[in-house]
Amino acid sequence: MNTWRNVTINDLGQIITGSTPPTKKTEYYGNKYPFITPTDIEIDSRLVHTKRFLSQKGYEYNKNRLLPCNAVCVVCIASIGKICMTTVPSVTNQQINSVVVDQRKHDPYFVYYLLSTKTAVLKNIAAGVAVPIVKKSTFANLEVCVPPLQTQRKIAAVLSAYDNLIANNTRRIKILEDMAQTLYREWFVHFRFPGHENVSMVESPLGPIPEGWEVKEVKEIVKRLKAGKTYREIDVDQTGKIIVVDQSRADFLGFHDNEPDHNASPKDPIVIFGDHTCKMQLMVAPFSLGPNVVPFIAKDKTPVGYLFFLIFNLVETREYKRYWTELNNKVVAVADSETSERFSDFTTGIFQKTESLKQRNQNLRQTRDLLLPQLISGEIDVSELDINVDGMQPIKGGTHIPYPLTERLHADEKILGGKPVIKGTRLAVAFILDLLKQGWSEEEVIENYPNVAREDIEACRTYQEKVTRASVSR
Repeated sequence: MNTWRNVTINDLGQIITGSTPPTKKTEYYGNKYPFITPTDIEIDSRLVHTKRFLSQKGYEYNKNRLLPCNAVCVVCIASIGKICMTTVPSVTNQQINSVVVDQRKHDPYFVYYLLSTKTAVLKNIAAGVAVPIVKKSTFANLEVCVPPLQTQRKIAAVLSAYDNLIANNTRRIKILEDMAQTLYREWFVHFRFPGHENVSMVESPLGPIPEGWEVKEVKEIVKRLKAGKTYREIDVDQTGKIIVVDQSRADFLGFHDNEPDHNASPKDPIVIFGDHTCKMQLMVAPFSLGPNVVPFIAKDKTPVGYLFFLIFNLVETREYKRYWTELNNKVVAVADSETSERFSDFTTGIFQKTESLKQRNQNLRQTRDLLLPQLISGEIDVSELDINVDGMQPIKGGTHIPYPLTERLHADEKILGGKPVIKGTRLAVAFILDLLKQGWSEEEVIENYPNVAREDIEACRTYQEKVTRASVSR
């Protein structure tokens, strides 16, 4: 610890406060530079995905505030302490102070973890006013203690190992959820369900639908459950046996060790709906709820897994109000029981795997959060440990396709964020490979996704083999 020294945040690098270009000037907004706001930053995630982007003109307006890769962004107005890192050149709004780290003296990842431990301090500074705020000068002069650069890198490497595993599991969860969503669209939007060629289409108020399907209002098929005890932020911990879910974008509000208010399982799932945010989530493990969240199941024998996708995204938040009644008044085409149950059978395994991955992430977070304060304070000394820090070099940003695509595969930033897909579809290579890994045969893939040919599947396999060989050779 005698090699650690006290510095201010200002000593860590250049501090930049963001700015919002005039929203009336639509030419300032486009698809080039991510525009980060507090609502884009998820609790407990280093990465950030923005809803809005700036154009080249928007960049010119904010060029003195453009952040490079690996800048550390900290919210200092309202949602105090939310934090993320940039992976590509980005811009923030005025609620965020960002540290462009001087990488000759400090490691950006260490600075991220260091500042993530200062949330309580920042909130205390901002307390006592209607809109919590930490002035730039106050933020800049906040004192922190830092070790030598090599020790910073070792600490960051240890903590990043957990975050990288969490990020990898999160990507796998997203792939699994995309699999279920894509299958739903094929069967119930494009009507290409197994045996569809033998089913006649009939007219309905929603247009042609397969014979045997029914048009119903949502309120005819959902059964609202009692919410149970409502947990607020002050009522929960960062660890515990039972997860508490609120209506925010985050996966959870926290945890508790009381009895769960709802005993969901893969066999008996429960859907939750954020009354103000329209967040919808399928729960397959015991849970409790935060404020303004509506739990519900199917009113009849409709499989809940199918019900979830049937009404998912039927309503979207436009202003701050309640949306449960609007959701209930929506009209949908309900599939016959055989088709909906077959879909549910396919997706039950997917929900079980996503829940298992979420549980792993919870365990990883708990272990990381136990280590975080001890490493950042120097209580656990890693300076003499042999820790590989090669993977902690600054991110350069940009989309990387590790092997040239073939005539059957394609990559476009506008489709699934640039992931390799089968040409003419939105089916990612990773999605097809994951279906095969789940035990699907080529025939089942082709039956459920008529736009996919056997040659497409072979192209996916070939691509993956070459990517794997390239990774091994490095």
